Amino acid sequence: MTPHAIKVMHRKYEQQRLNSRIIKYLKSTSEFEELEKNNIIRNLRKNPLSFFPYDFTKKYDAKKIIVYTDDISKMKYVIHENKRLYFKRNWDEKKIQIYYNSLLLEQDLDSPHRYETTDFFVNDDDVVVDAGVAEGNFALSVIEKVKKLYLFEADEEWIEALKETFAQWKEKVEFINKYVSDNDEGNYISLDTFFGTRKVNFIKADIEGAEMTLLEGCRNILSNSEKLKVVMCTYHKKDDSENIKQLLTTLKFNVEFSKGYMLYFLYDPPVPPYLRKGLIRAVK
Repeated sequence: MTPHAIKVMHRKYEQQRLNSRIIKYLKSTSEFEELEKNNIIRNLRKNPLSFFPYDFTKKYDAKKIIVYTDDISKMKYVIHENKRLYFKRNWDEKKIQIYYNSLLLEQDLDSPHRYETTDFFVNDDDVVVDAGVAEGNFALSVIEKVKKLYLFEADEEWIEALKETFAQWKEKVEFINKYVSDNDEGNYISLDTFFGTRKVNFIKADIEGAEMTLLEGCRNILSNSEKLKVVMCTYHKKDDSENIKQLLTTLKFNVEFSKGYMLYFLYDPPVPPYLRKGLIRAVK
């Protein structure tokens, strides 16, 4: 047996053990609503570990995703909502298929990671901040409606791809190659500093656990805005959901969490409660 095969078998075994551990924990706890908990347990018994322990994931197949190559830039892209969505130059077709499939899962109507709903969405002529934009799927979905779009992304390779994706809308897109934070040192910038007294209507953030730091760095915007929507990830850190909810509630926002839970196991070792709220949506 090759070293790679041994590694794959070991990973599969560890995931099966974790799967069993999560099921055992969920059965013993009263922390979650009973019907929701039972549905997740049923899914875990039938399927491999997934960030989204729900049956909607079965609708998606990465192998069916068609990846194209741009004749001029030679960069690869997929068709996302009838528009080209580009990826990092060094990514191969298989990696793009797997990655884009995960984006489709995230934005499924039943996903705990879906940004917009029928009641919460970007309005026409909004000024939108996308922090941690990465490939830009959310930004591309709203680009035709917005008045101005600010894309904050620290990864230079994503910036190259983003400039291809948004080439035809460059008059209303600004790229900021920095991390969004609560300070303005080095490669960091706060939203309060960047915008000053300018208005923002919608803030979306998926910045790998730095969401609270972003909020601390835009207290002026949050406090002084009369109409503002915020949607951000709450699953990267175990206390983020309650901390973010408390901060936004204190600042007079009406808040709600996305439906369901995400199964977050990217920490070592994974610990209870395993399930986390995916997003918080806030309106003022």
